[in-house]
Amino acid sequence: MTDPAPLPAVRLWDLPVRLVHWSFVVLLVALWASAENGAIGLHKTLGLIVLALLVFRLLWGLVGSSTARFAGFIKGPASVRQYLRGLRDPHHPPVVGHNPLGGWSVIALLGLLTGQVALGLVTQDTDGVESGPLNHLVSYDTAEFARELHELGFSLILAFVALHLAAIVYYRVIKRDNLIAPMITGRRTYAVPVTAPTIAPWWRAVLCAALAAALAGWIALGAPRSAAELKASQEPPPADYM
Repeated sequence: MTDPAPLPAVRLWDLPVRLVHWSFVVLLVALWASAENGAIGLHKTLGLIVLALLVFRLLWGLVGSSTARFAGFIKGPASVRQYLRGLRDPHHPPVVGHNPLGGWSVIALLGLLTGQVALGLVTQDTDGVESGPLNHLVSYDTAEFARELHELGFSLILAFVALHLAAIVYYRVIKRDNLIAPMITGRRTYAVPVTAPTIAPWWRAVLCAALAAALAGWIALGAPRSAAELKASQEPPPADYM
């Protein structure tokens, strides 16, 4: 008797999701390094790139592929409890995309990054020389408080990343489930037939990317609300004569 033919790999994660995922990994390291070395200009530029990626991911969570959409993986507490109880069952039906617990981890990470970027936009350094592009919208004391929270926020993100890595190790060692490979290749093979996700057309990704870049660019200019403010934001600061 011959063994059954292996099931074909399913296209699980689209390219935009994978690019955003690995971009966050690289950017977090670069943001830490730039802050530690006092490269504030580079740090601000990287922060604006993170902002654009966040906006893109939020938009892609609404109009992207089925496994990227928030509606597809944000589940209630009952679904999370049921999933956790089923972790010990080797015959637990496979989840195509984020499982209920992983879905909330995505929301948590996006929330932490959004809060961190928002604080960075209004904060200022310890000397008050360098500041975020929206610093002019808040008071000096608020900017100082934002700087303190910005430092704390990065520690929270590091703690979350450590928890995320621990979960990856658990699934790899205990569950024999490699979560990293599908996020690189975009494809995954299941032991049983599953319904393949719906992949969004490329033009939606282009449109979302354009909107995200436009918003990040507008904020980089200080979020001008009129043509006069836009012109003023593009003029070099006056020389400081002593």
